[in-house]
Amino acid sequence: MDAPRTCYRHPDRETGLSCSECGRPICYECMTPAPVGLRCPDHSGKAQGVRKLTRAAGRTATGVGARRLNAVTVVLISINVAVALAELAINGSFSGNWIFEHGALIGDVPFGGHVIGLSHGDWWRMVTSMFLHGGYLHLALNMYSLYYVGSILEIQIGRAQFLLLYFGSGIAGSAGAVLWSPYVPTVGASGAIFGILGALFILERRGSIATEGQIAGLIVLNLVFTFVLSSYISVGAHVGGLIGGVVLMWLFHQFHRTRSLYAAGATAAVIAASVVIAYAKARNLQ
Repeated sequence: MDAPRTCYRHPDRETGLSCSECGRPICYECMTPAPVGLRCPDHSGKAQGVRKLTRAAGRTATGVGARRLNAVTVVLISINVAVALAELAINGSFSGNWIFEHGALIGDVPFGGHVIGLSHGDWWRMVTSMFLHGGYLHLALNMYSLYYVGSILEIQIGRAQFLLLYFGSGIAGSAGAVLWSPYVPTVGASGAIFGILGALFILERRGSIATEGQIAGLIVLNLVFTFVLSSYISVGAHVGGLIGGVVLMWLFHQFHRTRSLYAAGATAAVIAASVVIAYAKARNLQ
């Protein structure tokens, strides 16, 4: 068995990435996406901002024979769209069908002569609600946002940790939604998307991505819209997801972030805390 490869600048970090110019192994913090392949700091030039990273991701993802660097992002978008199509096939609507009734997040609500929701053990809703949407515009806006910011983060931290952060912050968003509005059905990927923004904010503050404050600006703008349109948007899901993403990205950096075991442990801790918070709220609804 070959010995594990480590970043030439960070010998304590295992990696499967290499510079396309010199072939030296690099970790995700040291890599810069290029039109073809990845570059190490010695061959990358200036760190890239959000727009350059997105353009590079698009070129690499569509290049002939290129390995899709944002594969997890694309798969997540595909799942969301597939669920929406399945709902439309049932009754031509995003609600009022079996998928919505059994997948939407709700703390406690009478339904069909009995009560459903987290207070009655429907804990799967904290996950399934992340893949449901309330309409065409809701789906389109979330999927565009997921592709835009998800591609950037996936390229920066790798597939495995991106997927962990997505689900961890998404479940944190579900806990926030239950705390904020336990009797209102909540659906959407926005909690996880806010988690991605929170993670990118940590990378921005550390100087891992040169965005000139674009991520912080996006977060502030989206939070303003969230509170202004709180009658239509789940404030709890957005704030909970944002907190989850910030905490997870910070933990990834603190505990040898390139090693999957530490990332999985950090994610499990955030998910466990989210479930405990949701459980405490759900108990009071019974």
